[in-house]
Amino acid sequence: MQPNGKRKVFLVLVLFAVALLGWAVFNRLPKTQKASGPGRTSRPAPVEVAPIVSGPIELRRIFSGALEARAEFIVAPKVSGHLERLHVHLADTIHRGQPVAELDDDEYIQNVNQAKADLAVAAANLAEAESALEIAEREFQRVSTLRQSGVTSDSRFDETAAARSAKKARLEVTRAQVTRAEAALETAKIHLGYTRIKADWSGGSDSRVVAERFVDEGQTVSANAELLRIIELDPITGVIFVTEKDYAHLQNGQKASLTTDAYPGEIFTGHIERIAPVFRQATRQARVELTIANPELRLKPGMFIRATVVLDRQEQATIVPEQALTVRNDQDGVFMVNETERTVRWQPVRIGIRQDGRVQLLGEERLGLVVILGQQLIDHGSSITIPGEGSK
Repeated sequence: MQPNGKRKVFLVLVLFAVALLGWAVFNRLPKTQKASGPGRTSRPAPVEVAPIVSGPIELRRIFSGALEARAEFIVAPKVSGHLERLHVHLADTIHRGQPVAELDDDEYIQNVNQAKADLAVAAANLAEAESALEIAEREFQRVSTLRQSGVTSDSRFDETAAARSAKKARLEVTRAQVTRAEAALETAKIHLGYTRIKADWSGGSDSRVVAERFVDEGQTVSANAELLRIIELDPITGVIFVTEKDYAHLQNGQKASLTTDAYPGEIFTGHIERIAPVFRQATRQARVELTIANPELRLKPGMFIRATVVLDRQEQATIVPEQALTVRNDQDGVFMVNETERTVRWQPVRIGIRQDGRVQLLGEERLGLVVILGQQLIDHGSSITIPGEGSK
């Protein structure tokens, strides 16, 4: 026999032996294992179960945000000048109407003195005009009497009448000059008062804190230049941004609990004060402002916060562990346990609130047990065993 023929015979014998061995191994396998598909067995599948309970459940959301000052007031002079004194410093507490700075007032004092002198001149002119009018009145009365007696001419009467009218006009002009001088004096006094700069804001609390100081003593400042930034810290405002999904659940007055990295483990309380009526196009989020009590002024603007808000609460809900949820054919459901027959039944469900590993099941009330571990081993109608049940 040729070498190639011997090789072919040998190969055929090896293949026959391998096939015979595979057939023998297959015959020795348990019939239940050969009949079952992958992940399925006709033997009871070991699973863990948990009871369905009824009770309260809350829908909570945690939002990140930051703190902002409740109100802000910029102290600025109404007149320009040399800054002589600044009475407050960074972080000082000040009260409404408190003087905080002084400008050099020499020039403004001089303006007041000049205005007083102008008023004195105007008053003297007024007295002179009143005296001249009085003389003109007497002369007019005398000429009128003589005219009636036929002693004086009509031209003389007309001259005295014109003189009297001129004196009256002069008196009105001097009175106007006095009024203008009085107004100039009041203006000069007001400008002099502006050299004493006060922190006088409207609304809010009567005390605030200096957040920033922009100038130092000795500098020359112009009118409306910023000197100090004063903020209100009690209460303080927390700002968070919410998506459209959570926006519909928010309303003014809702309570919120807040934490910050500055005080680990400590919880501050507040409530929703304002909800923006528009969403930012860039982020598709809306601004929400919280009012937070801050009597000890420990919370500061710029601090990062995490605000927890209860969006919904159900007092009597059907609740299962979140581990019980499984998805079959793109549908959420749970395996309900038949404790008598030790079988399970697949039950589609609608999901409500999720909280801390618990899930609310919507619809009709359910009782009993659900499978929370081992769902991959079972199907609708499968037999189960609950390890440890006997010892319990």
